[in-house]
Amino acid sequence: MTNRPEHPVEKTIAVKWVKSAIGKPAYQKKTIRGLGFRRLNQTLILPDQAQIRGLVGRVSHLLKVVD
Repeated sequence: MTNRPEHPVEKTIAVKWVKSAIGKPAYQKKTIRGLGFRRLNQTLILPDQAQIRGLVGRVSHLLKVVD
């Protein structure tokens, strides 16, 4: 038997939606919605995975990564 925990602690990042997507291309609006945002100034705690970081990178001008 190993001494590793059954549920490893997963790293997370906090992301805040700070700028409106009005007037932005449809793919950017879909990316914001795909991340799980519903309203402006909402903060989400998301898993720190490459896929999530890629989505955040696509709309980094609309979001802020909170530490």
